[in-house]
Amino acid sequence: MSDTDIRVLIVDDQMMVREGFSVLLNAMPGISVVGEAVDGRQALAQVTALRPDVVLMDIRMPEMNGIEATREIVARDAEAKVLVLTTFDLDEYVYQALRAGASGFLLKDASARQLADGVRVVASGEALLAPTVTRRLITEFSKLAEAPRPPALARIGDLTERETEVLVLIAQGLSNAEIASHLIVAESTIKTHVSRILVKLGLRDRTQAAVFAYEARLVTPG
Repeated sequence: MSDTDIRVLIVDDQMMVREGFSVLLNAMPGISVVGEAVDGRQALAQVTALRPDVVLMDIRMPEMNGIEATREIVARDAEAKVLVLTTFDLDEYVYQALRAGASGFLLKDASARQLADGVRVVASGEALLAPTVTRRLITEFSKLAEAPRPPALARIGDLTERETEVLVLIAQGLSNAEIASHLIVAESTIKTHVSRILVKLGLRDRTQAAVFAYEARLVTPG
């Protein structure tokens, strides 16, 4: 393992899943698995001890599930990156995990390259918001989410017209480069808009921004 490798912690109650992902990721350049955990409680201890760059988090586990663990991890460390793993692309719990602070999710049947690419995307600070899958999930389960709190909705008024436009495009799954191309501006300008949006809305990353946009009805489900 080199000093520049992305350090990954794998959290899953199934040994075969942990071992399989470990083998796949360790075979990828620039990625090293530094530890494993069998449930959420063990994950919290491992995150503290190992300081991984990315946590691959299963949802359904004994003791402490992935949603509770994700919420606790990001509460302790705002820079923590959690990538949720699930068997079903419309798992109702995935939406809750995104609201808890996860940076995105992957299906457990993802290819080795998709898994590695997902780890790299999340480690870089981007959200894993694939338009074809994550947007559908957020759209579907935003109907089940708790109603947004009035103070949160009130903060929408703090956004400029352009920032609101960028927020909607984030929720539609577009990357900074794609938003820049769509709005015909420099990518650096979009990065500035995204940063201001997060600060104004009190959100930690693009994933929470997308969830916020759906809950605030800025994006119409469909």
